[in-house]
Amino acid sequence: MIVPLRPVVRAVTYTRWLHLVMAAVVATVFAFVTPGLGNVNSPAGAWLLVLPLPFLAVAAMLPGVRLSEGMQAQLLLFPAGKKGPEPHFTPARSASWTDRRRTAAWLVVRYEAGVATAFLSVHAPTLAVRLISSAAGDGTVRMPLWTPAPGHWSCAVLGLLVPVLLLAFVVLAGELQARAARALLGPSAAERLAALEERTERLLEHNRLARELHDSVGHALTVAVVQAGAARAAGSPAFTEQALAAIEETGRPALEDLERVLAVLREDAPGAAAGRPALTDVERLLTAARGSGAEVTADVTGGLEAVPGPVSREGYRIAQEALTNVVRHAGPVPVSLRIAVRAGVLELDIRNPLPGAGAGSAGSAVSGGGSGLRGIRERAALLGGHAETGVHEGVWRVRAVLPLGV
Repeated sequence: MIVPLRPVVRAVTYTRWLHLVMAAVVATVFAFVTPGLGNVNSPAGAWLLVLPLPFLAVAAMLPGVRLSEGMQAQLLLFPAGKKGPEPHFTPARSASWTDRRRTAAWLVVRYEAGVATAFLSVHAPTLAVRLISSAAGDGTVRMPLWTPAPGHWSCAVLGLLVPVLLLAFVVLAGELQARAARALLGPSAAERLAALEERTERLLEHNRLARELHDSVGHALTVAVVQAGAARAAGSPAFTEQALAAIEETGRPALEDLERVLAVLREDAPGAAAGRPALTDVERLLTAARGSGAEVTADVTGGLEAVPGPVSREGYRIAQEALTNVVRHAGPVPVSLRIAVRAGVLELDIRNPLPGAGAGSAGSAVSGGGSGLRGIRERAALLGGHAETGVHEGVWRVRAVLPLGV
């Protein structure tokens, strides 16, 4: 289809036209109740552009007016599925004086554009009919700048051109009206920024929850698989009983973490930190790792109770992921865990020897940037600290330093 003719067949052109003309209802009311204003061809008629404005400003102070205008704009100014910068805004009541001022500006813009559109919609077709009649020799049409002679061909050309110009005006006015609606009825720049920040915070929270699920559930599953395999290989009822107890001990907190995270995701709101494990619960990790065959020695210096909640909780997850990697990749090897609270920082140092024949493969398996080790580094970075993972002096080491001033 020819581009200039496209607006003619678009339904939104006519819904916007209707929206513009509807604004002239206010002018009609004033014309009825005020003598002299009804004659738009006289100077008194120009007062129709001014007198209603204070009343519109007062109406804009009502919170529901913004909601009503927003719903009309959504229905008539924007076609379904229209793409573009913020094509749809959510109609809402005025919540601040800024909203009321923007609503007042919208009512003024809509009213002035509506009066002009209604005036042209009434008089342009009349002018077109008179020009065509004049082209047939029936009377003279007086125009401000030029009066064509009766029967002249130019009258017919102008008679056909007037509806085209009217339609072009309606298309342009409708597009400007839609842009004004986005600017004045949609969210302000501050509101858009606040919404963006809220969305960013929500995404960060979801990423944190994903890391927690990986660490907690991954740890529990790793312990369960190792314990089950060891129990089957041992063939001892006593060892099987011990393995089942370790699986139960590890699985119960993992289920609690899973339920808490799912509840947060369902509510789409940050969860309570009180139920999350912290470094004061580190004995739980040591028991699970020892039950999987690892020989864990722990060295804790400083008061873990004095560590701030966020640092303590993230430190627990870092230690959990490190011990899970030991059980998963290195097997039943000696592990040293050192936790030190000193000089305003929390230091975590977890070391284990690499398997003799598979040292290189084991090291590459866990140092290749898996999600667990990446999560350790991300947790440390979010708290303003840093973490190192890799081979160090012939052993595998995970070391994290977290500042306590969070």
